[in-house]
Amino acid sequence: MTEMSRLGQLLKDRGLITDQDYAAAEALRRDKGGAMGPTLVRMGAVTEDALLQVLSEQLGIPLLNAAAAPTEAEVRETAAALGVPISWLIDNETIVWRAQNGTLQVAGPRVHDAAIQEAIEQWSDGPTRLYLARTAALEPVLLALRGYESVRASALGADRLLELAEEAPVIDFVNSVLAEALTSRASDVHFEPFEDKLIVRLRVDGVLTQRRVVSRDIFDAVASRIKLLSGMDIAERRLPQDGRQSVRVAGRELDVRVSTLPTTWGESIVVRLLGNTRHIPELEALGLSAPQRAILLDAIAQPNGLVLVTGPTGSGKTTTVYRLISRLNDGVRKIVTIEDPVEFDLPGVLQMNVRADIKLDFATGLRSILRQDPDVIFVGEIRDAETARTAVQAALTGHLVISTVHTNSAFAAVSRLLDLGVEKFLLADVLRAVIGQRLVRTLCKRCAAPDPDPAHEARMQAMIPPILRTNTAQFKRERGCQACEKSGFQGRVGVYEAARIDATLQGAIRAGAAESELIALARSHGFTSLIENGLAKARAGETTIMEALRVLGAT
Repeated sequence: MTEMSRLGQLLKDRGLITDQDYAAAEALRRDKGGAMGPTLVRMGAVTEDALLQVLSEQLGIPLLNAAAAPTEAEVRETAAALGVPISWLIDNETIVWRAQNGTLQVAGPRVHDAAIQEAIEQWSDGPTRLYLARTAALEPVLLALRGYESVRASALGADRLLELAEEAPVIDFVNSVLAEALTSRASDVHFEPFEDKLIVRLRVDGVLTQRRVVSRDIFDAVASRIKLLSGMDIAERRLPQDGRQSVRVAGRELDVRVSTLPTTWGESIVVRLLGNTRHIPELEALGLSAPQRAILLDAIAQPNGLVLVTGPTGSGKTTTVYRLISRLNDGVRKIVTIEDPVEFDLPGVLQMNVRADIKLDFATGLRSILRQDPDVIFVGEIRDAETARTAVQAALTGHLVISTVHTNSAFAAVSRLLDLGVEKFLLADVLRAVIGQRLVRTLCKRCAAPDPDPAHEARMQAMIPPILRTNTAQFKRERGCQACEKSGFQGRVGVYEAARIDATLQGAIRAGAAESELIALARSHGFTSLIENGLAKARAGETTIMEALRVLGAT
């Protein structure tokens, strides 16, 4: 059994790859050459980290600490002294440098390959130390060595861009960024070009953090690779583009939605990582209280009417709606959606994308859906007068319509639809429930301190609106100490406000009552606002008061 097949068997034995992965990699390796390990990584069957960990244990070669990697100058100096061509180092993703004691250090993801070891023996007859290294750890040096200075986007044609997109280092870079995003539970990956650098940032739990800074010179190749993966026009760099594709990363099938935006120094690229229905939590896990769940379930149990979910972009509206649709998807009802775009695949549900390029907007699509004899309709967003009127008409004619509106509160959706030209008496007749929501970061259970610092608690108390300071004793067990505020978050949970549109509220809507009046009437039936729900979650130790105030404000 060869070393490569031993590696494949080890990966299979540990459940890191399947028999099908191994067979596909072996076929690809025979066709195009290359080692088994890198082939599996580039296929997306296994992460580079997992591969190198197995190799390290198998071969007894330590992993390189990224902090110990040398500078480009050190690599150039050592390579020149040894007579090693820089092009050889780049092609083999290998770096060399001297330790302070003179020992030759060699690092790369394939330093165990026979050809590389034979070359090492020819370079030096002194002591040599090998390290297995992640591609990400070598990126700053290898990208600097590549010398992309002469290869700028303006000078590249489509053929050259396609070649760049297929180069192994570029594939490895994009794969490693996406794998890191998965590991970090990121929702979005931002590739942002500037004059002399490319910054990669990840949005984790709603907060952007910088993860990598590399040479601007690789950006054109990276952009081409991402466009190729998402079905975009590689040569188009002047206009915004949108794409979507299913890719394999770290052994997982991953749906990605890609958006490009031309900027001064190149295209800003955002890759959204989309999940699937298996990862949509139940209503309770989303953060809805028992009374709020009852309002929602009662609303969607009606044979007709309009249910509105409100909040800004990124507040989790789609996840809430998809959970409602999943509950309705019993095989008896016909459910049709129009979305911009379809984010998750819902088996048994007919889903349609908005297509601006062929003038298929929400209003046009909704009119067509009504001719499909649906029972339940999901309209991704009500954003114009025609869509609003058509949605209300659909609810009046016997359909259950669920939609989202970009407003700052649940009852602001009423004003929004009235502003779009919906008659007050029609809206009052069809509206069943309004729900507003946001997402706050949740505290890691292990670092939520039971007794906060008194001074910290006093500062938080001072930020709480007086109207909500009804019982200061209930904040005494606030678990969000300053240490947790900075580093103790893991995951997010929904903060909600929900109101059932009963006869009293219907009458108020018909009479043209202001939002404040509608809220006052709803409070008499137990309605609680977003900030109150957020502070309740803070008191329960799910988040902190500071986080609730950061997301929801103090009013």
